[in-house]
Amino acid sequence: MRKHATRILLLAAVFVSLGVVIYKVAENLALQKIGEIEQNPMKILDLVPKSALRIKEFRRSKIEGGRKVWELTGKEAVYLKAEREAVIKKPWLVFYRETGETMEVNGDEGHLFFNDGGMEKMRLQGSVEVNYQGFILRTDEILYLQDDDRVMSPGKVTVSGKGLELEGEGMEISIRDEKIRFFNKVKTRIQPDQFEKKRLASES
Repeated sequence: MRKHATRILLLAAVFVSLGVVIYKVAENLALQKIGEIEQNPMKILDLVPKSALRIKEFRRSKIEGGRKVWELTGKEAVYLKAEREAVIKKPWLVFYRETGETMEVNGDEGHLFFNDGGMEKMRLQGSVEVNYQGFILRTDEILYLQDDDRVMSPGKVTVSGKGLELEGEGMEISIRDEKIRFFNKVKTRIQPDQFEKKRLASES
């Protein structure tokens, strides 16, 4: 009887010790995950058990040096875990310049693509409009590459505003340098009367 009681006490001590070890391991893993999420908030999506996560009133932004660089909002987003992609309905993307000016982009649908470091690129498609400094750019699809701070469009693009109209196929905008470049079939139309109206308005 005494041996049996001793065995029970030993087994109980072993289970308690195992419980403490398991708790400490779990605690360390949890702290490690929290640290990863703090460095890259998108890591939390990897913990989602389902293959897709639906988010209402989607909002994501990039802060650099205490300044907001861009912000993306949408009516709804679906995160596809396996593809590491988020699909946004009615996306609205705003780039914030250091000068205080903004470049606004909207479309029917947006796609965000993620890698281990966070967001890699985003694509907006379907009746895409870009509004910047009084000019409106229209196209079917644009791609924003975050590392290069560059916007690209592979298809037909039109730009209008301030008495000037441009049309071409294939375009690239350097957000950092504020430069736009067309690649093929470029057409330009200037409306001098519009320039004159703007000149008189600025002088009055």
